[in-house]
Amino acid sequence: MTDLRGKTIMMSGGSRGIGLAIALRAARDGANVALLAKTAEPHPRLAGTIFTAAREIEDAGGQALAIVGDVRDDRAVGDAVERAVDRFGGIDIVVNNASAIDVSPSATISMKRYDLMQDVNARGTFLLSRTCVSYLRDAENPHVLTLSPPLSLDPKWFGPHLAYTLAKFGMSMCTLGMAAEHAEAGIAFNSLWPRTIVATAAVQNILGGEAAMARSRRPEIVADAAHVILTRPARTTTGNFFIDDEVLAEAGITDLAGYAYVDDADLLPDLFLES
Repeated sequence: MTDLRGKTIMMSGGSRGIGLAIALRAARDGANVALLAKTAEPHPRLAGTIFTAAREIEDAGGQALAIVGDVRDDRAVGDAVERAVDRFGGIDIVVNNASAIDVSPSATISMKRYDLMQDVNARGTFLLSRTCVSYLRDAENPHVLTLSPPLSLDPKWFGPHLAYTLAKFGMSMCTLGMAAEHAEAGIAFNSLWPRTIVATAAVQNILGGEAAMARSRRPEIVADAAHVILTRPARTTTGNFFIDDEVLAEAGITDLAGYAYVDDADLLPDLFLES
């Protein structure tokens, strides 16, 4: 399979950033994209809503279904999946993109923020993935792709921001466990993580402002890597923790200069990866 024409993607989040970039790349093939997100109203510091994202997807050549809902809510997730199936006839791909971030140390982070990250990141990934499995079993080339890092027991990823690490590694453990659980069904479960920080609202507002943005790559690098993964045969592409530039290199794309947010930038490695 070389493109995603006619495929249906169920995505958590996707109003902006990496999720929207993945959706737009699929839309250019003619894919259907169902977005489950809370961003119904414009945010004073964040561009885009689920509805503006849907318009961009359709302008790019795809079909879009905007579903306002919370990935933490069992009923909302179930209803969203049913709406996507009713509209598009099934589900071929799940993208677990929704994620909350707070890199405060354990001594100062509020339990409300801790619970938010656990519920959105780990629980949300678990819930959306398992809710879609019965439909993925009927798909020709079923994939679940989760935006989460490779697993590591190096203490340096736990000490500075334990709560965030637990939440992100929880997503990755869903990949590991569900790849094994559903191997016989031929459903691919993989994780994808960027080599460098990516120019998103989280980087600008939480991780360092314009200085960090200047050391980032654009979300399109993750989107192009996701496209490569999602067009591979599911039965032979499962249980992996992919890094974006490695995926592109395997596909013959080694000149990454065009992905830089600023030309000739000194790129900053993302969390959970060695510099």
